[in-house]
Amino acid sequence: MNTHPLRNLLFVFPVIFASSGCTNQDHPSTQPLPHDAVVLEQLTRANDYWQAENPEPGWAFWEHAAYHTGNMEAYFVTGDEDYLDYSLRWGELNDWMGAKSDDPSEWKYSYGETDEYVLFGDWQICFQTYIDLYQITGLREKIERALEVMEYQMATEAVDYWWWADGLYMVMPVMTKLYHVTGDEQYLEKLHAYFTYAKSIMYDEETGLFYRDAKYVYPEHKSLNGYKDFWARGDGWVFAGLAKVLADLPEDHKHRDEYLAVYQKMAATLARVQQPGGYWTRSLLDPEHAPGYETSGTAFFTYGYLWGINNGQLDKSTYLPVALNAWQYLSETALQESGKVGYIQPIGERAIPGQVVDADSTANFGVGAFLLAASEMYRLVEK
Repeated sequence: MNTHPLRNLLFVFPVIFASSGCTNQDHPSTQPLPHDAVVLEQLTRANDYWQAENPEPGWAFWEHAAYHTGNMEAYFVTGDEDYLDYSLRWGELNDWMGAKSDDPSEWKYSYGETDEYVLFGDWQICFQTYIDLYQITGLREKIERALEVMEYQMATEAVDYWWWADGLYMVMPVMTKLYHVTGDEQYLEKLHAYFTYAKSIMYDEETGLFYRDAKYVYPEHKSLNGYKDFWARGDGWVFAGLAKVLADLPEDHKHRDEYLAVYQKMAATLARVQQPGGYWTRSLLDPEHAPGYETSGTAFFTYGYLWGINNGQLDKSTYLPVALNAWQYLSETALQESGKVGYIQPIGERAIPGQVVDADSTANFGVGAFLLAASEMYRLVEK
């Protein structure tokens, strides 16, 4: 077996490599932009369906909180007060908290779904939406817990808080958002320290992609065909999280170029492994490992590409065909007439051979990712 899986992409995928990215013959650059009214209808169809089917907005753990990051973007582009009210009710239901322990001596950051896991990032992603709602309403109560938790965390000596790829989406944007609220540079310094640790255990220099966590690093772990096994949704979390960080980070910040370089290298590699149908398979370098459609990773990648194009951080001529092909999959295959967003891999941490992911496979975090992508597509086409 070839020990350099990325080189095998020359044979696995009919792509043309270039230093700035790639162009796949199945990604025609002449594909037209969708009409803004069509994108708006698709966005609202998906979100209206989700909220109608799920009138109770849920607890503050990551899967619901990830949906609300998308719901807030849907509100920002549509101005629909129902979307705003849905997230406000969610925050109120959860007392503007994540995990609710009030004893810092018992706070933990290994995996845990109970109230003592206050420092675990899956309980901190809710702060992103709480901060957005504070910015809208001006009500400080919405961010008091976020400030308490993150200030406590930053006062510790530990830097290993983000030990899994998902955590980069969960918490990096919390820190840039709180920097804007407080002006405290420590948020950006600790962000960089935690990111540096995460890279040290999960980042692959050859591809520019992230393993889901240290258990999956090659060659100790391999895909079905012996390649490096990068989980699509895991890298989707990272790519989208980097876009959010770059959106909030000051243009002249000393670490900006580092985040941008990681983001741009990811963009180049991901473009090379996109499937002709516009989606990405669950194991990015080994389509045979878990073949077929998958929406959550694809949606996070689409959001990341469109944000970069909209904000001048990715070359439009190189990456717009990739984003348009991905959007065609999201809007015509994943999104159904009813408004259900399907083909979302269930909660997990890896690509699982034989796992069924079909049109009925839906989930809140995947709908959130779809809304992120739809919001950025709307921003692109309304200009």
